Amino acid sequence: MASRDQRRKSTERAWFITAPLALLAIVFSTAIGVLRPEFGEWGLAFVLFVAMTGISIPVLNVIVRRQSVGVTLTEVPLVVALFFLPPLTVVLIYTLSVLIWSASHRFAPAKLWFNVAKAAAATSLAGLLLLALPPINGVGPGTWVSLFLAVNTITLVSLLSVAGVHVLLQGWQAGREALRTAPSVFLTTSINASVGLLVLIALKTTWWSVLLLAALFAALFQVYRSYSQFFRQHRTLTGMYDLTRLLTNSAEGALADILLDRVRGLMQAEYATLWLPAQRRHPEVLLTARVDTPGLLDFAPTPTVFREQARELGKTLSIGRLLGDDTALRREVGAQQVKDAIVVPLRSGQAVIGTLEVTNRLSDIGHFTTSDIPVFETVAAHAAVALENSRLVDRLRHDAYHDALTGLPNRRRITAALAEAVKIRAPGEVVAVLLFDVDGLRQVNESLGHAAGDKVLVEVAERLRACAPSSALVGRAGGDEFLVTLRLENAEAALELAAQLREQIRDEMVFDALTLDVDTAVGVTVHPDHGSDAAVLLQRVDLAATAAKAVPGSVQLFNPALESRSLRRLGLAGDLRRALDEGELEVYFQPKVTLRDRRLLGVECLARWEHPAHGTVSPEDFVAVAEHTGQLGRLTEFVLREGLRRSRDWSHTGQPLAVAVNIAARSLIDRQFPDRVGELLAEYGVPPQLLTVEIPEAAVLDGTERPIPTLRRLRDLGVRLAVDDFGTGNSSLAQLRRLPVHEVKVDRSFVQGMATDPGDLAIVNAVVSLSQQFGLSVVAEGVESELTLELLQDIGCEIGQGFLFSRPLPYERLEAWFGAQVDQEATDPGELPRLRVVP
Repeated sequence: MASRDQRRKSTERAWFITAPLALLAIVFSTAIGVLRPEFGEWGLAFVLFVAMTGISIPVLNVIVRRQSVGVTLTEVPLVVALFFLPPLTVVLIYTLSVLIWSASHRFAPAKLWFNVAKAAAATSLAGLLLLALPPINGVGPGTWVSLFLAVNTITLVSLLSVAGVHVLLQGWQAGREALRTAPSVFLTTSINASVGLLVLIALKTTWWSVLLLAALFAALFQVYRSYSQFFRQHRTLTGMYDLTRLLTNSAEGALADILLDRVRGLMQAEYATLWLPAQRRHPEVLLTARVDTPGLLDFAPTPTVFREQARELGKTLSIGRLLGDDTALRREVGAQQVKDAIVVPLRSGQAVIGTLEVTNRLSDIGHFTTSDIPVFETVAAHAAVALENSRLVDRLRHDAYHDALTGLPNRRRITAALAEAVKIRAPGEVVAVLLFDVDGLRQVNESLGHAAGDKVLVEVAERLRACAPSSALVGRAGGDEFLVTLRLENAEAALELAAQLREQIRDEMVFDALTLDVDTAVGVTVHPDHGSDAAVLLQRVDLAATAAKAVPGSVQLFNPALESRSLRRLGLAGDLRRALDEGELEVYFQPKVTLRDRRLLGVECLARWEHPAHGTVSPEDFVAVAEHTGQLGRLTEFVLREGLRRSRDWSHTGQPLAVAVNIAARSLIDRQFPDRVGELLAEYGVPPQLLTVEIPEAAVLDGTERPIPTLRRLRDLGVRLAVDDFGTGNSSLAQLRRLPVHEVKVDRSFVQGMATDPGDLAIVNAVVSLSQQFGLSVVAEGVESELTLELLQDIGCEIGQGFLFSRPLPYERLEAWFGAQVDQEATDPGELPRLRVVP
């Protein structure tokens, strides 16, 4: 791995310390050879060499970063050697003992030769120090001081060398940490040197003291080992207490960071890893803390099969020199150069929710032992409780603020987020709230069951979440309503985003063998224009969405009129049924005229309602009330009947009057509607070609095939079909080619702007040109001036209607208008009546 290669390269830098130490050892040894060229008794030297080599096993280890400083009893035979042997011999046997000890532990070459060079340089310097001091005579205080200084000189050189390597490899902080161990190291060296002096005194007294010294040494060794064990246990208990306290008081987001850092330090491991497999909405977690590396890493040194097996078996797995190696596991981890590892499953009751792992005991000579496993299992138990509590709190909080079906934030969460958002005024930005109301969900539930309805809601949620900007908060307000809130530049940007998201939602939804077309009505409000707090914004976006339902698939920006209109509509709901029962509604007629020669082609039938209390009620309001109260069918039939009756009774020119009737989008979903139209045509005896059915653009050009069957059945009856208000939606003329329609009506907003806006003129011109290429008639709505009439004539528009010719009139006034406007002299028998020029 790249990290291992980098570490290997950094270890090679130790040669920058090793080489000077080796050079110093050569120089000092040469100086000793010149000053005192003798070696002494080789038999005694061999005995002390064996003693040094055998006693070099550390009885206390102090871990500093990746390395360990071992406390041994080598100073005891070293004191004896410095007293009985010449300095050059001491340098030789001490260096050889260090070489054998390092080789037995299979140290890397860089570390092995560093230890050898350090030992040679330190003992040769101590030898020079002894030669510089007064000669040793006897075992008096002067000898004690000389030997004590020599031994501590060796310790000082060793400590400075180790600190230098740490600074070179890991920085000044690691060097300071190594130097902080100096007091304990010098204290231990001093104790060992004192023991060595006592041994020396005993040996000078009688060689039989060797027996007593051997017993004393064994006892001292056990004392050191007991102290080491006590020290380790104390450190472990302190670490576990600190870990438990921190896990209890830590914030949820910092739990993994605190846990892994403390576990790694407590176990003196190079790596500590937490693995939590994916569970419900929680993604997989794989985080690792590594010594000398700030933050957490997203990989683990142990292979996946190791933790998967621990999870499957539900028991602790370990591998290492002192833990016992499983052949299969060792084969798996061998390729990743894992020295030793312990993997403990984390439990929640009987279920295993993940694993906690430690890998590679710090220092080259350190290894995990069987005594580490119970400690690590205890730590893992505390960690499992903390993690499960954290997830439980997170789950409760999530359930309180999220919808169970879609997983989106619920109305409470969105209200809270919106309340926070409106507190911050950002110059040049508004807080936009978009409400998407799914159209036809009730019909899906009734026809296919609530399971299908739930699938539709989940699919809408996923599409909104995928298509909304990353800064948006998408939530479910309840039922079939979804909310999106975010900051945008202005209200126009909010409307544009709402239209884009609506287009994404209404793509076909496929569930098994079933294909559904789902549309939405969208309401939009923005802060601060439409409200200063979250409650008002949400209330008003509901009103805007309700208004948008009047034109299926539309996007409606809130305006103050909607608020008063909604209150008004509450009272109209009950009155509309009574008005239909008692005939309070009327049908007005607006003439449709050929623009070239001003001949009357027919009339458009428009419903009107004069409410006894509210006065004139706009068609937009009572049609919306009819849709939501189930009276749309009655209203449509009322207008059809009145139009066909007047068409039949029309006496001029000896033929029925051509009439056009608007129908709502819902009527196209009614399979019985074409049959009902056929029955009414037969009942009144009006030829089908004299009836034009006008359908709103959004109802037929919504990108779906829903209206096509109804339109084809109406066309088969002989009824003319027209697309009303063309240009107000997002459709294109190319979409008209797949519809069985005869006529396109250009929306009045473009026609009225032709005289002043070149853009509107270009739009109308394009509609007329392309429609004629498709074989469609074009009707211009809103013709109100002679200039507009001339422009329409110039671009070849065939038919128009508007105030220039006549306002909508009741039937009696239509008769009077006809008598006043028709030019009888210019009208030949059998032709359509020609109108006089309007003054």
